[in-house]
Amino acid sequence: MLSSVHRPVHIGRSRAKSGLAAMLVLACTATTACSVANSDSAGDAGDAGDSLRIVLAQEPPTLEPCEASLTSTGVVTRSNISEPLIERDPTTGELEPLLATEWEQDSDTEWTLQVRDDVTFHDGAEFTAEDAAFSIDRAVNSTLACNVEGYVFGDDDLGIEVVDDTTLTITTARPDPILPLRLSFIEVVPRTTSTEAKVREPIGTGPYAVASWETGVSINLQRHDDYWGEAPDFGRVRYVWRSESSVRAAMIATDEADIATALNPEDATEENSLPYPNNETTALRLDGTQAPLDDLRVRKAIGLAVDRHGIVDALFDGLAQPAAQLVPEGVVGYNPELTAAPADPEAARALVEEAADDGVPVDREITLIARNDMFPRVAETAEALQYQLAEIGLQVKIQMADTAAHLEYQLRPFPEDVGPVALLIMHGNQAGDAGFTTSQYLISDGPQSTFGTDALDEQVAEADEALDDERQDAFAEVFAEQNESVAQYAHLAHMQGLLGISPRVSYEPNSATGDEMRLADIRSQR
Repeated sequence: MLSSVHRPVHIGRSRAKSGLAAMLVLACTATTACSVANSDSAGDAGDAGDSLRIVLAQEPPTLEPCEASLTSTGVVTRSNISEPLIERDPTTGELEPLLATEWEQDSDTEWTLQVRDDVTFHDGAEFTAEDAAFSIDRAVNSTLACNVEGYVFGDDDLGIEVVDDTTLTITTARPDPILPLRLSFIEVVPRTTSTEAKVREPIGTGPYAVASWETGVSINLQRHDDYWGEAPDFGRVRYVWRSESSVRAAMIATDEADIATALNPEDATEENSLPYPNNETTALRLDGTQAPLDDLRVRKAIGLAVDRHGIVDALFDGLAQPAAQLVPEGVVGYNPELTAAPADPEAARALVEEAADDGVPVDREITLIARNDMFPRVAETAEALQYQLAEIGLQVKIQMADTAAHLEYQLRPFPEDVGPVALLIMHGNQAGDAGFTTSQYLISDGPQSTFGTDALDEQVAEADEALDDERQDAFAEVFAEQNESVAQYAHLAHMQGLLGISPRVSYEPNSATGDEMRLADIRSQR
């Protein structure tokens, strides 16, 4: 449970170290090539001894710490190059000290934090409370438009005051019982960092420093010898990226990579990969401002028509759980009473017919928009949904989009004059608290919400000021009310990821792995 007052705690580094994971590798066979074209930039076998070799699905757009809540940036940056003041354990959900040693709530709107006095940045500068205050101000109060500002803090600025070298106070505009959790998203940088522009190769306090970044080729990290915590096993880390899952899997097989992210089910075996829950939930977001989706009966009919169990079994290879809400188990606010019932096309068809009898234009074509490569077999999933909705009397066309085009529909301001849209989304709650989901996806003017109701908006606002068990119960009721009276979402599945892993390393992936792969938790087996 989250607590508004964090009692003084042991200030030593308290990250739980990975237990031994299965040490697995895909052997070369007569049908599997033993080298991968264009993969030599991952480092050859002779380079493997003190280097950890990771192949990603895409090149990070930036390593800027204030953008670390972006998955493709955070998987390299977070807790590796830069570090937060407070860290959330992805398994237990507990908040743990990192650069901050303790924190305490002084009033509804004021907090005091104590920070470590034995930390240096990669450039040798000493870390103090002034750097902590600067980093918070830069990420939240500046005009840099950092992703963490909108996603985690919304529109409210923070008041920050440095008391002395190891103490700072933070004041919020309104009561915020989960401020320490929000602070876990802010990566600390030196106070000499630019406030006019985002940085490409940041300086941090983490166990690794950026050695080089050759655009389009690789990112190389070097172990920081003066790191304040326990030294990680590998002296060097090399990231490369390959868009094809089959290539990433083959690089594990040929000992050209030690870790490969985001394998597709067809490329993964028990010998070369580990499954893990990745916090992502897939759903159809229904635009309730456009007929026929502006009718609650039609939206509920879509929810009844979706065969979640069939899609999970046939298209996701069972590597998912049918979903009835936007957050998975383990997130504060998850409602265990909401279950994913089997599809009921007969009941769905009856609702559509009832709406048609009342003059709702149910024959108006709905555009189902899905993003290419959002998850394995996304196109087939869209086709299955199209078929299931046609079975209940709705007309649906599919539009596959690239990332940029999909974002136009995902984020406000939404395109106009495009007719009714059912957008296939995938939402990951990295923070473990439903407040981050509801503020984005459920309130009427949320950045990723097309509509809502005043009643649900008020319910969300009240839940966001609650704490502990009251917070859990309040958000659980929000998700139940969404399904009953709003039905903006027809949920599909809580997803799982597949991580490729070689026998020379030991690592237990967790729910944060897709967003934040902590290099200190990866152990050498040589």
